[in-house]
Amino acid sequence: MPWYSPWASFVKRLVHVVAKPMKRDSGRGGMVVHPYRGYGSQKEVFVMGRVFRQAALGRAIPRRGILRDTADVARRIFRRGFKEAQVEIRIGENKLSLITDRDGYFDAHIPIERDLPIDVSWHRADILVRADGHPPMRTNAEVYVPPPEADLLVISDIDDTVMFTGVAEKLKMLYRLFVRKPHRRTAFPGVASLYQSLYRGKSDKAERPILYVSRGPWAIYEMLETFFQLNRIPVGPILFLREWGISWRKPWPRKAEDHKRDLIDRMLTLYDDMPCVLIGDSGQHDPEVYTEVVKAYPGRIKAVYIRRVDKDPKRQEAIQRLRDELKGSDCDLILAADSVLMAEHAYEQGRISARGLEAVKRDVREHRQEEAQEASL
Repeated sequence: MPWYSPWASFVKRLVHVVAKPMKRDSGRGGMVVHPYRGYGSQKEVFVMGRVFRQAALGRAIPRRGILRDTADVARRIFRRGFKEAQVEIRIGENKLSLITDRDGYFDAHIPIERDLPIDVSWHRADILVRADGHPPMRTNAEVYVPPPEADLLVISDIDDTVMFTGVAEKLKMLYRLFVRKPHRRTAFPGVASLYQSLYRGKSDKAERPILYVSRGPWAIYEMLETFFQLNRIPVGPILFLREWGISWRKPWPRKAEDHKRDLIDRMLTLYDDMPCVLIGDSGQHDPEVYTEVVKAYPGRIKAVYIRRVDKDPKRQEAIQRLRDELKGSDCDLILAADSVLMAEHAYEQGRISARGLEAVKRDVREHRQEEAQEASL
């Protein structure tokens, strides 16, 4: 086998994954609308999406293979957001019209003046997009509205919290995010059962809102959705912090240091006085950001779960200092090496059921047994 074969395979798969979102238009090009899953309450809902303008695929390009993928990557690089497109969104009997921003995004805040049904949690938002020189396009998005009896809001990071990405190791992160198939990415042991337990609550019948945030770009939205579904992790709205805006002229992501805090503030405001649990990891700034949130919302944040993803003693000391700052508040900061410690604390606080706790323990135990078996081979 030639020495370059592994790298050729790497590049081929990377090109295919990056090109995949472009295949929806079957090469026709023109205007494309991509809505994201929305969220809200009985008072207001939020629906976000993007409208693109992209080139058509040349007739000489084959419909599949590396040449097609390469052409689609080029189309993706040079596609641009469709600014000032007119977007009309209807959910139930509620309607809002707005225009896309300079990057083609729309971020709709829709006041609910006509009540939505309370016997379902997922609602359909119908979207109509009009732009000069293009035929109108219709699509729809799912919008999650928790039931009236929901008693806990869960806000979770994704990167190195739900799935291992190795943010500190950029090359490995690129491989895991863009090359590995969704079912091959590493979900932390017990994550699925922990989040299912938090979603179902102490009664095992609840439908609590779980909202996810990520440092990644919108470009990996579809792959993350597939990852969640394959790993049985409750699927909620995925709220990325930024559009990276990568292009030949601007090859680096735009800065977005404060966006995570802004999103958390927005979600806490949306769900009024609903108690909240925050979940993150020790590798970035989650402990610091979450500590600020606890102080800004006295009595509102009931627990902060931080997954320990490094063994740096200085980092652990820094998190211990944050834990000390929260002493005397209603919030516990738990630094945990695995999902079991988080689940045990949640069970002790009456937030998950005994069945949920046992499910987390079983999943982690089975994972360790599999690791031991692999190590012995």
